[in-house]
Amino acid sequence: MSPESRLSWKDVRDQIHDAILSGRYGPGDRLPRDVDIADELNCARSTVQRAMQALSDSGIVERRRKGGTRVRPDPVTRATLDIPITRREVEQKGGRYGYQLIRRVEAVAPRGVLAACELTEPRTMLRVEALHLSDGRPYIFEDRWICLETVPEIGDVDLTGQNANEWLVQNKPYSRCDLRFYAVSADDSVADLLDAEPGAALFVIERTTWIDAAPITTVKAIATPGYQLLTRS
Repeated sequence: MSPESRLSWKDVRDQIHDAILSGRYGPGDRLPRDVDIADELNCARSTVQRAMQALSDSGIVERRRKGGTRVRPDPVTRATLDIPITRREVEQKGGRYGYQLIRRVEAVAPRGVLAACELTEPRTMLRVEALHLSDGRPYIFEDRWICLETVPEIGDVDLTGQNANEWLVQNKPYSRCDLRFYAVSADDSVADLLDAEPGAALFVIERTTWIDAAPITTVKAIATPGYQLLTRS
């Protein structure tokens, strides 16, 4: 197998998870060593370790130093949600993706943004407001704040053609992510952006990411009426 065709950590995670679901490894069973799995799948040991960590974070296996990895006898069911790239999400649903940058400005972050990022001192951040489209119609309105101290290179990115969602997912991997889901009533400005009726119930995904203790970004993604979110465990 060439380096280009080697499995990703997600592929390895899914193969191990499938083996558990099929009964090949039952509750309490000890899994092969990371190095043995890497040899079997012809991938790097670090790839297996990343996959095992994901399974551990999902409550499917438990890892102990010098004790190996075992299938949890009482698996914790947790939904897993990778940060989506909105363009791919639209295209996977069969839509034609479009994007409009509404505003890009450096400003002192309001208290709510600082709190979301767990910051206590005033901070100038980059605010990016953008509209994602599907087949020419509003899909998601994104109100995002980006920490310039953590992501100074965002200043050189042309956000009129490259959306911040996709650029950050591809270029700024995170070590921690906080997610909140809730509904809001559309005010006049958001209703106009999303082609919705004022007062309509809209689904909001609020997400904040960090590299260690350094915040990367916090974003409120407000979806058009009828939006559905699917997670898999």
